[in-house]
Amino acid sequence: MTSDPIHHMTPKGYAVLKQELHYLLHDERPKIVEIVSWAAGNGDRSENGDYIYNKKRLREIDRRVRYLTKKTENAQIVDPKEQQNIDRIFFGAQVTYLRKNKKEVTVRLVGIDEADFSVGKINWQSPVGKSLLKAQEGDTVKVHIEDGIELIEILEVSYPIDEI
Repeated sequence: MTSDPIHHMTPKGYAVLKQELHYLLHDERPKIVEIVSWAAGNGDRSENGDYIYNKKRLREIDRRVRYLTKKTENAQIVDPKEQQNIDRIFFGAQVTYLRKNKKEVTVRLVGIDEADFSVGKINWQSPVGKSLLKAQEGDTVKVHIEDGIELIEILEVSYPIDEI
């Protein structure tokens, strides 16, 4: 029997998933169950749009509930403000690096469900995230990209205690 993998998350990322799980279980799912029950009482289910659509929605909700339950049960919450060795890059770090095109990029290493590059949050297990791990300011690391390898220079490492 294999055990489920541990999912690293920031405290905020964990709270967001728990909030979504609670909403689905206590608000959304009961409403859909009620609609399905009502629609089932309206006769032929094979031609009942309300029944068919909401049964499908119920399956989607149940699938998401299973996913969120598994993620939160196997979560390891990593609070960046409690990190040791803050001169090195680990989960929760904010990193500014210089690409070969001289463009500065600032990212935060977060869990997979928290990643959103548009706001500077990247999955700590992404190619860039993996390349940055354990490096420190002044280091140059190799990042495997589609076209080969790119060298990036680490300019700054911090562990801000504000919202992640």
